[in-house]
Amino acid sequence: MNPLPLDPTDTRRGFLKKLSAASIAALMAEAPRASAEEIKHPAATADSCILLWMAGGMAAPETFDPKKYQPFVKGAPVSNMLSTFPAIDTSVDNIKICQGLENIAKVMDRATLIRSAIQPDLGSILHSRHQYHWHTGYVPPQTVAAPHIGAWMAKVLGPRNAVMPAFINIGQRLEGIGESEELKSFTTGGFFGSEFGPMNLPFPAEAMLAVRPPKGMEPSRFSNRRAFFQKLVNQNPHRDLMSDHQQESMLRSLESAHRLLSSPEAKAFDLELESKETRAAYGDSRFGQGCLLARNLVEKGARFVEVTTEYVPFFQWDTHKDGHEVAERMHREVDSPIARLILDLEERGLLDRTLVVIASEFSRDAMIEGAPGSDAKDQATVKSDTLELPAHYGLHRHFTGGTSVVMFGGGMKKGIIYGATADERPLIAIKNPVSISDLHATIFTAMGINPATMYEVERRPFYATEDGKGKAVREIFA
Repeated sequence: MNPLPLDPTDTRRGFLKKLSAASIAALMAEAPRASAEEIKHPAATADSCILLWMAGGMAAPETFDPKKYQPFVKGAPVSNMLSTFPAIDTSVDNIKICQGLENIAKVMDRATLIRSAIQPDLGSILHSRHQYHWHTGYVPPQTVAAPHIGAWMAKVLGPRNAVMPAFINIGQRLEGIGESEELKSFTTGGFFGSEFGPMNLPFPAEAMLAVRPPKGMEPSRFSNRRAFFQKLVNQNPHRDLMSDHQQESMLRSLESAHRLLSSPEAKAFDLELESKETRAAYGDSRFGQGCLLARNLVEKGARFVEVTTEYVPFFQWDTHKDGHEVAERMHREVDSPIARLILDLEERGLLDRTLVVIASEFSRDAMIEGAPGSDAKDQATVKSDTLELPAHYGLHRHFTGGTSVVMFGGGMKKGIIYGATADERPLIAIKNPVSISDLHATIFTAMGINPATMYEVERRPFYATEDGKGKAVREIFA
């Protein structure tokens, strides 16, 4: 399906208008119909998927693809700056990653490290556009609301546990931050409907509040409110503004949420039940606590869980200045929680059937915006040929030519590298490039979903991977 045309000079406001139009169209749309042609799904190698989303553009040369190390020297040419962290050994002889990720280094013998993921420039390298593309597989804006990859799993596979939400999103606020409308546009069930959208838990330490009645409210009063709300929906005089499919989907999602409130599984959301030692092992950051929560939710039957470092412009991995200093802090924030999550899943016998994916919307480079030959607008705030200040030290520009993705468990090979990027600038993928469509096909295949799965929406086909052409990277399966 071709995206709506986007002028490279198009404003964010224009982009939002197009996204809003697609969202309204989704509310009016009838139920999507599965393909009349029977789709043969592959045998699943994973039952659950945890996406650890490094929001903001995690620089591969500062994390999982170290290059020549350049210490900070005032006046040194920026062109010499490939990595600002030295490489360290891991538990696999031929795999090195960047200093600051020592705990992850110890579990790389459980990992497949893809160093050759690539993204198109999309005309303008905006975080919102690339995050939408990564999470849905489609370039925005679309004529229909594209479902998140987690919504596809919820729709096609259904829940693993009838009372546990199939799709849970942890750590990302959708209100009160920059580009919140863009984030909300893909963090949905899309045309599938509300019941296949995410349960959003922006603050994992407060997740328990989402599965209990408001403080001071008796359960009976809460149930009465629920019944009254359903009555209001059914008697809404403006029902014609939303299709029957969307209304029924919303009511089913409310019914599922109500079942969870009274189930034993609700305890999985309460991190206060964990020991102080366990919580300390995951760290006190929202990302760390989100990893702990994801462990609990998958153990209790969640199908797809995304945990994010959270996207806020010029925050976290969005390193447009003070790149090295910020990357150092991000290493501390993600290193222990990710390693602990992998070890805990393994100790509980869950890792073999849980696919854990570390990914980001694109990488970063000190000099190149996009990829060689790109005419994308330069978004760097530091423009200097030499290192003059510590703020200049680190990788700032958005780079789409070579990105790292790490996979653990879920039927993937252990302790291998797939693909490679050049050792000298431009650091583009030079071996086995993996597109977003093929990366999604790999994830879907592991989960037992045919990448060519199709639903008809507004009498047009819509596939799990763009045009159904995504091909799984079979070489990385065990």
